[in-house]
Amino acid sequence: MTTKNSPAARTPATRPSGSPERPLGRDHPRWGWWVAWWRADRGSVAAEVTLAAPFLVMLLVFVAVVIHRGVDARLRVDDAAHQAARAASIERTSATANAAAQSTATNALSSAGVTCASLSVDTATGGMRPGGTVSVTVSCAVDFGDALILGVPGQKRLSATAVEPVDTWRSVSGNASGGGA
Repeated sequence: MTTKNSPAARTPATRPSGSPERPLGRDHPRWGWWVAWWRADRGSVAAEVTLAAPFLVMLLVFVAVVIHRGVDARLRVDDAAHQAARAASIERTSATANAAAQSTATNALSSAGVTCASLSVDTATGGMRPGGTVSVTVSCAVDFGDALILGVPGQKRLSATAVEPVDTWRSVSGNASGGGA
């Protein structure tokens, strides 16, 4: 039994005129120059990868360090906002709450190793009434220029807000011993 594509079935009626007797494979004479050129480059990919791999690894490490610094700074600013809100919520007056939030945020960021080009701490005390809330927003412009030897240009402004409740059962004015109601 002969199939349509078998050599025995090929007759001038089924094969287009001018087509070669054998298909254009890799060993066909028309492909000779291409095959010779391709075979001359065999093994060069391994050498190219060997030369390029260290640079690609260094680029990957560079990107990972920059991303890590950004994520770490974001977490540190968020933590500083929470610490500042807690410090402000245990104060008795709005003025001392603002001062406590400012100093706590500054100390938290400096002890965490985050250097801010500009730092702002905004405190909303709501009158420091029992059962109320204290909201603190910490904004820090982090400079990534010292991230690596190569330096990364620009700054990124990171901001975090934390809210803490004011104790419901404490007195606003307090007494001389610092006790509550």
